[in-house]
Amino acid sequence: MKIDPEKFRVMEGKKFHIEKWPTRVKPFYKSKDDYHDMLSDHIARLDAQQRLLYASNRYAVLLIFQAMDAAGKDGVIRHVMSGINPQGCQVFSFKHPSVSELAHDFLWRTTRDLPERGRIGLFNRSYYEEVLIVRVHPEILRGENLPNGGAKIWEHRFRSIRDFERHLHANGTRILKFFLHLSKEEQRTRFLARIDEPDKNWKFDEGDLAERGYWTDYMHAYRECLEATSTEHAPWYAVPADDKQNARLIVSQIILDTLQGLKMRYPEVSNEKKKRLQAIRRHLSKHGR
Repeated sequence: MKIDPEKFRVMEGKKFHIEKWPTRVKPFYKSKDDYHDMLSDHIARLDAQQRLLYASNRYAVLLIFQAMDAAGKDGVIRHVMSGINPQGCQVFSFKHPSVSELAHDFLWRTTRDLPERGRIGLFNRSYYEEVLIVRVHPEILRGENLPNGGAKIWEHRFRSIRDFERHLHANGTRILKFFLHLSKEEQRTRFLARIDEPDKNWKFDEGDLAERGYWTDYMHAYRECLEATSTEHAPWYAVPADDKQNARLIVSQIILDTLQGLKMRYPEVSNEKKKRLQAIRRHLSKHGR
């Protein structure tokens, strides 16, 4: 079954009904072996596109992942990007901001880690934390010591994000944003697995359970965030995440389609350089060293 990325795209200017958006869809794979074959095919083609991205050196790609705890962000990043040359791909995780980071504007700490042309950058959480967790926990916002807060701060931040992403797009950075949409029941199941399976105990943080208590607040924050910041040049994709394998296939297909859509080519070699290369080849063939 072909994966249509548009089915998961949050359309610009339209309402995002998060409570109706599916957390599980019919699998795109027929069996476990079929899943592995499909993912391997995606990874191989992603690797070819990444090498082309690096060689052409015209675009950068920024992948942003946001989700509730246990939604599988780490697994998606690990599996989907497993075949990419590490020299052309960097992953950054953003936790609670430091004192120094709080003293700057909310986009500052992530701006430092943007990918350069020819490379793929992955943000495991991002500047969107500033309109998600900060919105749910206003005490973090108070710690930023802003001169102007007030009821319109989220509207202002959404506008700043849209302007920022528009600027990046105009300068060659293509942005894909993934919200891994997990159900509360599936999160409970995964939390229990982290407790019951010894090799997963390290994954469980009691703070994750506390955050679960704010589920409704987070869903409200995500709904408004995705509605306000999904644009033509920097779209959000709400990926059903209750099925980890399906989510990985959807994400990899979206990334692959985007890279192929750039219609990149390897740099052309001038006739003069081709002649020099042939002369060098003849020399190497004749002398052997």
